[in-house]
Amino acid sequence: MCGIAGFFQSSSTTDDARAIIKRMTDAIKHRGPDSEGFWIGQEENNRIVLGHRRLAIQDLSPAGHQPMLSVSKRFTLIFNGEIYNHLDLREELHSIYAVKGLEWSGHSDTETLLACFENWGIEKTIKKTKGMFAFAVYDAVNNTLVLGRDRLGEKPLYYGWQGDSFIFASELKAIKEHPAFLNKIDRTALTLYLRYSYLPGEYCIYQGIRKLRAGCLLTFSLTNKKHAIQSFWSLNENIAAAKEKPFIGDADDAVNELEKRLSASVRNQMMSDVPLGAFLSGGIDSSTVVALMQAQSDKPINTFSIGFDIEGFNEAEHAKAVAEQLGTNHKELYVTSEMALDVIPKLPQLFDEPFADPSQIPTYLVAEMAKQHVTVALSGDAGDELFCGYNRYIATEKVWSKLSKVPLILRLLLAKSLVFLPVSSWDKLFSVIPLAKDWANIGNKLHKAATVLGAKNLDDLYLGLVSQWTNPLDVVVNGTDVALDGNELGWLNLCDVETMMGKDAQGYLTDDILVKVDRSAMGVSLEGRVPMLDHELVEFAWSLPLNFKLKGGVAKWPLKQLLYKYVPKQLIERPKVGFAIPLDEWLRGPLLEWANKLLDEELIKEQGFFNSGPIREKWLEHRSGKRNWSNQLWSILMFQSWYEHNK
Repeated sequence: MCGIAGFFQSSSTTDDARAIIKRMTDAIKHRGPDSEGFWIGQEENNRIVLGHRRLAIQDLSPAGHQPMLSVSKRFTLIFNGEIYNHLDLREELHSIYAVKGLEWSGHSDTETLLACFENWGIEKTIKKTKGMFAFAVYDAVNNTLVLGRDRLGEKPLYYGWQGDSFIFASELKAIKEHPAFLNKIDRTALTLYLRYSYLPGEYCIYQGIRKLRAGCLLTFSLTNKKHAIQSFWSLNENIAAAKEKPFIGDADDAVNELEKRLSASVRNQMMSDVPLGAFLSGGIDSSTVVALMQAQSDKPINTFSIGFDIEGFNEAEHAKAVAEQLGTNHKELYVTSEMALDVIPKLPQLFDEPFADPSQIPTYLVAEMAKQHVTVALSGDAGDELFCGYNRYIATEKVWSKLSKVPLILRLLLAKSLVFLPVSSWDKLFSVIPLAKDWANIGNKLHKAATVLGAKNLDDLYLGLVSQWTNPLDVVVNGTDVALDGNELGWLNLCDVETMMGKDAQGYLTDDILVKVDRSAMGVSLEGRVPMLDHELVEFAWSLPLNFKLKGGVAKWPLKQLLYKYVPKQLIERPKVGFAIPLDEWLRGPLLEWANKLLDEELIKEQGFFNSGPIREKWLEHRSGKRNWSNQLWSILMFQSWYEHNK
């Protein structure tokens, strides 16, 4: 795992170019602390510059050093990621190498890619790969720079014009080191951030900078200074293909096939020349990955979990029970509120742009602990999106199909009746009803339900469910609220639940979950891997009918049946908690003073990004305990903290 950076400039001296790329790669040293490398094109005009920071995982020798040139010197490559099937690709090239009398210099996947580029071309090679990656390759014959990003977006890649410079890098902190960086905030991106709590799609917080979409190649011509983007893999197209050729077999056959495919993915992703382990929460997804890892290992694998000494937020005891059952070498850390709060000042630097998923804190802490023992850690992410795990899917299946038939005017009246009583009154009312005493946060849930009762269609419903600020234009000064493109699913003729799963796979998974894992892990120089995102496994999951995934009201049914082959059901069956922290309580307690400073009305007015009124209203209600606005306030606080750090 590594960090890459580079730029194109119409004119610069070699010394200037070297100094700039050195600053850029130094900014992402955490992504590759083991070595650095640079390559500067010989053209005095139209100069291309590439830089690399290496975290050595495969082939620890100098033979894996980057930037790396192909045998003919046509291609120069900087690469971040892992190609899990690169030995198979080498085998395909075996006869070609034998005829040409060539030999491999080492056993890195970077060298494999370069050999494939020379023989098959870039696009054909990338279509053959299994892995996660972001790369930049200069083609001296075509005088082009090609940027690429993996199919599901596991690895980040930013790019854009700043003045007369075309700049790209794994992280924004590298781009910001280039002297042409403009440092102007994009208010459309800011509006989207308040809605989703992350930057969706190609959007970036800075004007002129974009994220390369997952599954895409960008080709930049040094001759005409233009670029074009093409897709080499599309989730939508693969969903369509899977639906045209659905899985043939019964539900038990599906479980067996899932075990075969996921075991193969886990086996491929256990390939490493450095110590390896896994995150273990004790939930279905991570427990399944760990079970398959341990089944294929001749010694106890390393597993890591963290816990909180707070009722309702501690999963560590469940993870420990699973680890004991599987026989792993398990390590756990119980986190105090002070330890968790100490992470907050690191978040603006860690995530580079505003990011407001509160589980970023425990994710960073478990990565930090794991790094003390291993350099690679596998995770169970993507199980919910692939196998129907989120509560909103179940609610949609049970409720929306019936509710959508109720006339809209009646639903709007019901919504008004739900918000007529404040949250605190609903909580008090249900607290005296014997059968409802254990219904936590019922007032907040009813008010949330009211926001989606007025949905005209499924798209409205989904937007209402995932929006943190329902009307972000009320908050962002001169903001623009746009509909996201690139995830249109209507033509696929999916049911409502599958449509939601597709939206999550292209949005929430890529731009929240995978961002959180990548930045948290790479922030401590740890490589994170996600076995469930093997693209052939993703395609298989979409070939399964929904009634296999949500079977008899049981979510993630095939994953659970697979896991029960290794772990007793009673260790797993419990309500879904997630990687949560008691954020609402912390904002009224140990974070109160910090939040007060960042939410100060005068400060907000001075900065000029937000209208202070709606923020102040929610802050006062939250502090008083009338409402739990922790998620909405966290998005504001994370922007404020980021802005104060970066301004």
